[in-house]
Amino acid sequence: MESGIERRREARLQYSWPVWFAEDFDNILTQGQMIDVSSGGAAFTCYADKCPTPGEHITTRFSVPQFDEEDSYDMANFIRDGQICRIDELGPYLRRVAVQFADPLPFEPAANKNEDRLVHI
Repeated sequence: MESGIERRREARLQYSWPVWFAEDFDNILTQGQMIDVSSGGAAFTCYADKCPTPGEHITTRFSVPQFDEEDSYDMANFIRDGQICRIDELGPYLRRVAVQFADPLPFEPAANKNEDRLVHI
């Protein structure tokens, strides 16, 4: 099987951690599960009945591990507005959501991390 052309400008940090989202934070927040993140966007899963729609603007709240040279980390907390780029159906009850941030994170989450390893935190 041929691999597709990689169009990403930046590696993504893969990890599983809660993410909260809503149209705005005045509404009830919905919980999802982070799949991966880069400075410009993120992908997470959520239940189909709570899923935003493509093109919708949402606000997300999430934590990202910041690694140091010794491969230890601290969690950095962020709130980011963004636009839904894509929704993928993973099954009858689960969706994968791709969101592009309006303002990028101040660092590249995968820059100091071994890309071959999934972060289990």
